[in-house]
Amino acid sequence: MHSFNDLAFRSANFSLEMMKDAESKIIEDLQTNGSTVAVKNLQMIQLNKVIISIGIFSLFESMLQEGLQCQNGFEEAKKILINLDKNDLYDLFVDFNCAINVLKHGKGRSYDSLVNKYSSLPFRIKLPNEDFFNEGDVSEVATLIEVDDKFVLACVKIIEDVSNEIRTIIPDFYQ
Repeated sequence: MHSFNDLAFRSANFSLEMMKDAESKIIEDLQTNGSTVAVKNLQMIQLNKVIISIGIFSLFESMLQEGLQCQNGFEEAKKILINLDKNDLYDLFVDFNCAINVLKHGKGRSYDSLVNKYSSLPFRIKLPNEDFFNEGDVSEVATLIEVDDKFVLACVKIIEDVSNEIRTIIPDFYQ
């Protein structure tokens, strides 16, 4: 198999470009026709971004478990980042790991952790008692994390950065 990082990046970019093209066509159609189907299609595109983010991160976790020969790949990767003194990457990895957990499971420890530091996050989180990220946006889906193109690509970038750090101590870790 080719590099997971390369394939994940290509997959995310390809999907985002296809969705952007479809979204443009739907928005153009909505200028003259406010159909329910068009609105559902915009929401489907947003939901697909959530699915891609969760999927890429979840697949990375399984690759960590196999590549690091451990039961909890994320925890082992975090230990490696701490041992390498990569504190900024560690913090970012933890934040995105929590965000993916929130997307998968909703409110809980990960959500509470993110709410406590919402102003310093590189993505938006819906705070308690907030109903929308952008009121009136018909494409918005019911998630606690705003998943846009930037978020999807940040997930891929973090995976690449964490993999590169792991390779400094395990050179053959998923080239």
